[in-house]
Amino acid sequence: MPRPQDLVDAARAAGVRDAEVLEAIARVPRAGFVPEDLRSRAYLDLPLPIPRGQVTTQPSLVARMLEGLALRGRERVLEVGGGYGWQTALLASLAGEVFSVERWSDLAEAAVGNLTAAGVRGWEVVVGDGSQGLLEHAPYEAIVVAAAYPRVPAPLAGQLASGGRLVQPIGHGGNERVVAFEKVAGRLVERDVLTAAHFVPLCGRGGFAPPEGEGP
Repeated sequence: MPRPQDLVDAARAAGVRDAEVLEAIARVPRAGFVPEDLRSRAYLDLPLPIPRGQVTTQPSLVARMLEGLALRGRERVLEVGGGYGWQTALLASLAGEVFSVERWSDLAEAAVGNLTAAGVRGWEVVVGDGSQGLLEHAPYEAIVVAAAYPRVPAPLAGQLASGGRLVQPIGHGGNERVVAFEKVAGRLVERDVLTAAHFVPLCGRGGFAPPEGEGP
């Protein structure tokens, strides 16, 4: 039977060495952040389908991206694409406060329910266009984007604090480089390519236009 430790082992096998990230993976139960009928698969290192044609990010990939943020416990973090809330919960355990922007209201509602049920503190979930960031709470010491676009949207770059880190899949959706950037002297500098990955495209005013008939 898969167990939480299996996700820690998968993260280590993917090259994650940050002890705080590994402890967060062990501590935050993924089973509380996936659809109920998929809970038996929660501790497999696999993306899982959620509504609106979306999927949860593979846990070892989440761990790589969080390690790339280099969090130290007090940061204000912006998350773009919160899904069912597991990454939000991990961020809340690693940083000071987390603002998660989710495009779909039903996914945001599910995330709020999951985070509340798990007793997670220090988060806020907002329904909106994540490609525009969340200006009212900027600047952020860290930003993580769980969707792909060929470049970092200008609003996100603008809302990142000086010296802050931003991790985003760079590509067209389906075959990306996950890149860690740092803001230095007012511009983003590529610091590391964390891994290759497959993400859904980032839709919004600062990303791709949504497919016709898909909604917001």
